[in-house]
Order: sequence, then C-alpha cells, then structure tokens
Amino acid sequence: MIYTDHAEAIGRALRYVEANLKEDLSLDRLASRSAFSPYYFHRLFQHHVGMTPADYVRKRRLANAAGELLTTDRRILEIALDYRFESQETFTRAFKKQYRMTPGRYRTYVKEILRQQEQKGRTGMNKTDKTAANEFEREPEGWMLAGSHPGDYEMGIDRKIVHQGKASGYLRSRRDSAGGFGTMMQMFKADAYRGTRLRLTGFLKTENVEQWCGLWMRIDGKDQEMLRFDNMSNRPVKGTTAWNPYSVVLDVPRDSVAIAFGVLLCGKGRVWADTLRFDVVNETVPTTDVPDEEELPDGPVNLDFE
Repeated sequence: MIYTDHAEAIGRALRYVEANLKEDLSLDRLASRSAFSPYYFHRLFQHHVGMTPADYVRKRRLANAAGELLTTDRRILEIALDYRFESQETFTRAFKKQYRMTPGRYRTYVKEILRQQEQKGRTGMNKTDKTAANEFEREPEGWMLAGSHPGDYEMGIDRKIVHQGKASGYLRSRRDSAGGFGTMMQMFKADAYRGTRLRLTGFLKTENVEQWCGLWMRIDGKDQEMLRFDNMSNRPVKGTTAWNPYSVVLDVPRDSVAIAFGVLLCGKGRVWADTLRFDVVNETVPTTDVPDEEELPDGPVNLDFE
C-alpha cells in the first residue's frame, strides 16, 4: 500500500509537470502536489523516475521545445523563453548537450530528413541521403511487430512527439476495424536477472485508444513455458492521455530462460512509448502478475453449495 501511495503521488506530480511545462516548476511546488516534504519528495521522485525532478523537468521542456522546432516556424528565442530558459544562449547550450546539435541545426536537419521520407521513401535516395536517413528509420531497430493480428497494426519512430531525447516509438492501428491485438516487442536472455524481482517502467502517451493498451512483460522457462506474465489487463490505458509512467513487476525464477516485453494495443488507436528501463527491485515492491486461473485451490470449497 505504501508503494502504491508513493507511485500515485509521483503520478500526480508528473501530470502537473505535463500541464505546466511553461510555468514555475520548483521543487517546492512539485512537492506540494505530492503532500510530501521537498526532501522526501526529491528522494522518492529519483527512486521512481530514475532522475532528479530538475533533470526531468529540463528534459521534458527540451523535448517539447524540439517538437515546436519541427512543427512551427516560431523564433528560437520565443520558444526558449516560453520554456523558461533565461536566454537563447542558455537554451542552445542545454539543447546541444541533449541533442548533439544546435536548435537551428536540429530544425533544418530533421525537417529535411522527414521531408525526404515523405516524398521519396528509400527509393531514389543517393548515398548521402541514405546515410542521414539511417538515423530516422521508420521501424525502430531491435523491435519486432507481433500479436494476434499484426497486419492490422503498424509500428515506427516518431520524431515530433517525444518524451525525452530525439524519438519515441509508436504502435497504431492501420484501419478502423483492427482486430485482436498488435505489439511492438523484444526478447532477451534471462541470465543476468535470475532470482531477482524485475521492474519494467516506461512512459506511454495515447490517442483515441478505443479498447485498451499497456506495457507487458513475460518470463519464459524451458521449452517456452510461461512462468510469469503481466500485460496490464487489470489496469488498462484507454482513450487519450498525456505522457504517464507505468510499471510491470515480475519475479524472475531461477529456471528462467528468456524475458519478453513490449507495448500492446487492442483495437483502434495509437500509443507512443519512450524512456523504457529495467530495474532490479526488492521485495517491498509488489509484483503485478496476472493470477494463474488454472491454479488449484488449497482444499475443497463450497461443499454445501451455499
């Protein structure tokens, strides 16, 4: 219960950040949204999010500013001041540290690559175009599209809607009558995590999700036996939502062989995913397993049918 209360408090603070990126977001103000002291909130935030509140706010402001550079013709100074940077020089230094190029260069470079992709695809690109476009692949490297009806879904990289850094991954329905579910997923060896409790955390943003979506993780044993599983079916994400963090926590048994994970979408809509990470946690963090419906009871029940 304590962990859940903490997660809810951090969630309130994060939603406040999303709604007020152009306003004052001091530590005191964020802590007040959680009902914790600034000192305790700072520690709690870093534990749940993986960075300090100040670092998180700066990264979110930079990500939104990067989006405006691509989607508007506003002056760089106006964008910088909107996101509470003291000057264009301060903004440029922070932006270059995060994106490895100046705001002006980023605007020109990324817009040109996106234009090339829209007009040409890969056909007809010269060598220079292809080299530049490698950084803007349509399908995210390392991820595969799967699910019950993968043909009804599409995954890719989005450079305009981003939580942190230069890109997010997205999964969307390709038609109004998308059936079953689609997932963008990965799988890796369980060797490094055997005998631990593992938490997958990621930020999701949704648009017009009519059924539901969520993170998922599965622990497989020998012969692909499913040992542990959670797909957030008991706490689904629906509709249109801003960036929010979600977690899946599973024990990794010592006979585990592989760990699969990803983002799934059921039916019509679109979900973006970004800033995923794995953390080994202790037993004070509860697991989120889907109960095994075939698990036998400890003894006979309801013998008198009442």
